[in-house]
Amino acid sequence: MQTLKIFRIAGLALIIMFFQATKLSSAEECFEKTSRAIFKFNMAFDDIILEPISKGYNKLPSPVRTGTSNFTSNIGTLLSIPNNILQGNLTQLGHSVGSFAINTTVGILGFLNPAEKIGLKPHKEDVGQTLGSYGIGTGCYFVLPILGPTTARDSLGLLADTFVDPFAHITLREKELLSSSGNVLDYYSVKATTAIDFRANNDANLESLEKNSIDLYSSYKSIYLQDRENKIKNTSSNLDDWDSLDN
Repeated sequence: MQTLKIFRIAGLALIIMFFQATKLSSAEECFEKTSRAIFKFNMAFDDIILEPISKGYNKLPSPVRTGTSNFTSNIGTLLSIPNNILQGNLTQLGHSVGSFAINTTVGILGFLNPAEKIGLKPHKEDVGQTLGSYGIGTGCYFVLPILGPTTARDSLGLLADTFVDPFAHITLREKELLSSSGNVLDYYSVKATTAIDFRANNDANLESLEKNSIDLYSSYKSIYLQDRENKIKNTSSNLDDWDSLDN
């Protein structure tokens, strides 16, 4: 009950912020000084905790890393399914459903990725992208502790994701779905593993970005906004992860 209350309060705050911020362009910020302070905290968190873990993760055997990446990506596909429906994208809906079904069964819970070998390549979709596809603007930009860059629209979408994501339904809310169930620990374990896998895959790129950027905060902002725009438009440069970071 306490968790639900927190989500309701956070949701109300985000909705108010969203409607107040929609008049601002994506280049404007709600509170840049605060965001820069949070960004410094996030970078310190990365240096002390996330980067060392990611470097250790990169030392694991390649099949282990690939299997872990496949597993978390397969779970992430569940969020894409309702968003494909909301966007009316039947082609991607077929890719998402087919990929999840094949990888979960033949692919041994997603540790293998046979779906890709037969041409199924689902895009990662979330509520923020769905709102963007409806023509809703980004609102202002800001930085969240640990979670990093976001916008008024995407932060509202982040909260909404927990309501439309089947994986969040059976773990975060501990509800049974198609005879499957989980708990809060399962949800955050997968999210943490996804973050570590992402950080490990982009280790060299992030080091280069940090070394060559005059203003690292602005560089992250630019990359985030471009990445989100590409994902919403489903352009050819659409990347599921920041596998290619511009300095």
